[in-house]
Amino acid sequence: MVALENIDLEIEEGEFVSILGPSGCGKSTLLKCIAGLERGSGGEIRVSSAPLDGPPKDLGVVFQRDLLLDWYTILQNVVLTATFKRLDRKAIESRAIELLDSFGLRGYAHRHPWELSGGMRQRVAICRALVDDPRLLLMDEPFGALDAMTRDDLNFELQRLWLSSGKTVVFITHSIPEAVFLSDRIVVMARNPGRIVAQCTIDLPRPRRLAVRGSPEFAAYIARIHSEFQRFGVLRAD
Repeated sequence: MVALENIDLEIEEGEFVSILGPSGCGKSTLLKCIAGLERGSGGEIRVSSAPLDGPPKDLGVVFQRDLLLDWYTILQNVVLTATFKRLDRKAIESRAIELLDSFGLRGYAHRHPWELSGGMRQRVAICRALVDDPRLLLMDEPFGALDAMTRDDLNFELQRLWLSSGKTVVFITHSIPEAVFLSDRIVVMARNPGRIVAQCTIDLPRPRRLAVRGSPEFAAYIARIHSEFQRFGVLRAD
């Protein structure tokens, strides 16, 4: 069975791109290919003009599940990947503390994941992905399991982080409003096989406040993406 077909996508450095589509359309497979975790049967992926051969340097990944180790402290979890890379321990721990503070986790460094809420655990997972300051951040439905209020809060924090760092972000989601709020550009995928069927540039001023979701411009983007899904039978038109 073909998971992805005729994928042709270029992402600019510093761009925030969301990949939006129904379950089973290959969003996660595409992200794994970009991360160098899976190889396609054809075609080529390039990062900074160089062919991809395994996970690229300067890569951070956040998954839907936080994948924290409950027997490690929060600080140990955040520095774990950087420790594998044999980076300077003292500098990484200092960076980890700064990230935890910036994500509202001051004072939690020596707690354990089982003591934290789901939203707090996901903040820790984001800190872990960022601790060695990667240029490319891949996020696979990182907020999908969270309640609406926590999700809104983390959307706002992610936008703040992206605006201040200039990282390239590829973000997978099922949520059309979330994609419109966060993105410079939305890539719409359909399934059977997984393929790109539309792209939409989001021209809303930044920084975006949550109130923008009530604007006519925001509603127009939602309607436009809805119409693309209706065109391919993903959403009903009535």
